[in-house]
Amino acid sequence: HGADEHLPLSPQPYSRRRLPLPDLFSGLVNMVRVSVLADALKVMYNAEKRGKRQVLIRPVSKVVIKFLQVMMKHGYIGEFELIDDHRGGKIVVELNGRLNKCGVISPRFNLEVDEIEDWVGRLLPSRLFGKIVLTTSVGIMDHEEARRKKTGGKVLGFFY
Repeated sequence: HGADEHLPLSPQPYSRRRLPLPDLFSGLVNMVRVSVLADALKVMYNAEKRGKRQVLIRPVSKVVIKFLQVMMKHGYIGEFELIDDHRGGKIVVELNGRLNKCGVISPRFNLEVDEIEDWVGRLLPSRLFGKIVLTTSVGIMDHEEARRKKTGGKVLGFFY
């Protein structure tokens, strides 16, 4: 006969003892920040959707600052202020309600000058407004400036 003859039979085959669950939230506390730029743009987009007047971005990177400068140059955001907290740093951005969408393109695809028009059609709602931000050998700029300087580069992101 079986080895489980000495166990008492019960109507419930398994006990309802609470087993200790693995800590499911331990992974949610320290999510790895993959892209500082993507986080910054997402925070700004969400704040703009909720009608906020200003937004705090952290941490800071040189790419984020340059991206914000391009946006400010075209009037999509107001001024922004750098706060040095001796850590990653922070930026306070004044929003003006003109930003409909902004996002990062990952991976940073290579882009030649003659391909810019295809990307504009793919990413922007209209050829008349919105910008694609490229990082080129002569600095971070929007797609129109890159076309004027006849330089390609890698796609960072877009806004309109």
